[in-house]
Amino acid sequence: MYLKTTRRAFGRTVLAGGAGLSFGHRLLAHDQIDSTFNGVTIGAQSYSFRDLPLEDAIKAMQRIGIGSCELWSGHFEPLRETRRAQNGRELLRAFRLETPLGRFEDIGKQFHEAGVTLHALNYSFRDHFSDEEIARGFEIAKAMGAKVITASGTLSVAERVNRYARRYDMLVGMHNHSRIRENEFATPADFAAASEGRSHIAVNLDIGHFVAAGFDPVDYIEKHHDKIVTLHIKDRKVNQGENVAFGEGNTPIREVLGLLRDKNYDIPANIEYEYKGGDTVEEVEKCFGYCKRALTS
Repeated sequence: MYLKTTRRAFGRTVLAGGAGLSFGHRLLAHDQIDSTFNGVTIGAQSYSFRDLPLEDAIKAMQRIGIGSCELWSGHFEPLRETRRAQNGRELLRAFRLETPLGRFEDIGKQFHEAGVTLHALNYSFRDHFSDEEIARGFEIAKAMGAKVITASGTLSVAERVNRYARRYDMLVGMHNHSRIRENEFATPADFAAASEGRSHIAVNLDIGHFVAAGFDPVDYIEKHHDKIVTLHIKDRKVNQGENVAFGEGNTPIREVLGLLRDKNYDIPANIEYEYKGGDTVEEVEKCFGYCKRALTS
């Protein structure tokens, strides 16, 4: 685990400055945080705050001034607990199918009251998902008020996912990683194979992983922007290189953000903090500042 525990440091910051601060301005309930700069929305994948509980992750977004979120499943599903259990797979399936939708509606209300738009829900469909689990993902997303789903899924599950995505009228952005493996998303050809003939299968492009795998995100976005529902913004080095602080790797973050701005592409750019840093909230704030400067300077 690269992250240092930040809950104590974060608590000190909140006590000193007041919960719900956005660059020094107190937010009232339901005031929407605006993190759109020159037409480009800078959001966060809540995985960036994976060492914080959901409530503190939302407060961190308020403090930084992030007004759009892609919710990581680990912030609402008992992933750690079920991974340790012998029958963890069955327990996780039961949680998904049996948890009242009202619990997920409450999560959506938390975001709304904090002024953060819950744009996307991360719910990673895999081959072992039952049809009921797939359908439940859309029901959970609808209950939370999310507009799209993102998924670290497989190519072979795309047909079943598309069937339910059409039924619930919601796009699913498949997420890429850098390792090129059979039945996983990494290359432009993988995205093309999954979306061919499937109206509701889209792309959640991780530009850092894309560069590490040897591909050009600027070129891909120009050619396929109409199929992309979200971006993950991180900096990695080429040739399966490591995650590094923004501006220190080979990922053209500035160029990607400039492309979204100049071409008026309506694609949220979500920060995903994964490099070796210090305090989580401070590091995400640095990433946010980098993106903001790229769009306004």
